[in-house]
Amino acid sequence: MLPLAEERVAAGFPSPADDYVEVGIDLNEQLIRHPTSTFFLRVSGHSMTGAGIHDGDLLVVDRGMDPRPGRVVVAILDGAFTLKRLTRHRGRLRLEAAHPDYPPFELHDSHDVQIWGVAIHVIHPL
Repeated sequence: MLPLAEERVAAGFPSPADDYVEVGIDLNEQLIRHPTSTFFLRVSGHSMTGAGIHDGDLLVVDRGMDPRPGRVVVAILDGAFTLKRLTRHRGRLRLEAAHPDYPPFELHDSHDVQIWGVAIHVIHPL
């Protein structure tokens, strides 16, 4: 368990710092809803930078969550992992990057695609 300051940090005007650390925080409790179906993956590439997910970031991926349109998912596409946003376009599902250099990928029967899990958190240095 790591220490947690009771005060919130002001992102606007500074607030006075009282007695700093009082309560503990367990990052597992904060970041993991389903421990038996949650995995960590390291991001490789730049296709999701528009969503704030960068090369080298650590993802918390929950395989027990429903992969609904709008969520960022880890998919297995033709045998390789890929990270994209699942969307619905003209009634069909597709995987979309969050970077203009990467075209969307339409999900249809001619490709071997499996949604492996839903990305629920991204951890990266500032």
